[in-house]
Amino acid sequence: MPKRSTAGTAVLACLIMGAAVTGCTGSGTSEEPSADQLLDDANEAMSGLKSVTIDTVIQMTGGDDWSGHLVTDLKGTCAYTTAAATGGARLEQLRIGGTDYVRPNRAYLKASGLKMTSTDEQKRWIKTPAAESKPGDGLSRCTHEFTSFGEATKGEASEIDGTPAVALKVADEKSEGGSYVFHVATEGKPYILEVVYKDAEFDSVTSFSAFDEPLDVRPPDESEVVDTGGTG
Repeated sequence: MPKRSTAGTAVLACLIMGAAVTGCTGSGTSEEPSADQLLDDANEAMSGLKSVTIDTVIQMTGGDDWSGHLVTDLKGTCAYTTAAATGGARLEQLRIGGTDYVRPNRAYLKASGLKMTSTDEQKRWIKTPAAESKPGDGLSRCTHEFTSFGEATKGEASEIDGTPAVALKVADEKSEGGSYVFHVATEGKPYILEVVYKDAEFDSVTSFSAFDEPLDVRPPDESEVVDTGGTG
């Protein structure tokens, strides 16, 4: 039997494994994936999640800063809290089975321009159909879109909460001077660990964690609920 050459063995390995996947070259080495491919892989991994925790901090230019905490199945079940950095405004939301349970505090209602007849703090949850929720009402839809946009370029290696990552930079095509930096895990699945956004109006940092961990979102006790019956 003739002896197979080293080069022939390398080519055969590439054919077996799939050159499109391994990125084999004629020398038997692998090519580094591009920044766009890394971001596409990260978006695909995130889109396949069954649950995730999303924390967001928004720093406004000339306005109040806000934070958000969302535990979600990325479909229709989630627990969401948003709060202002100053003034104490806070809104809590649970969305379960097509129903919203919402609990804004007095500071949030006041900031929304609503008049209050009571001086007591709002302690009960308002029950209302999720279908009546509208864009801009401050409630979460439980979803989060993971898509690639713009041309990505590789930044330096980073580390997010102890996990090695690579920074992928993308210019915001809709905002002049706006830019994103996606920190994508380089160990394990290529999850997006953090997204930093900056433009002239605000800066934001969005962190992702608890990937595919069991979701424990339950409705409040009935004694703490006011059912609006779809009256708003």
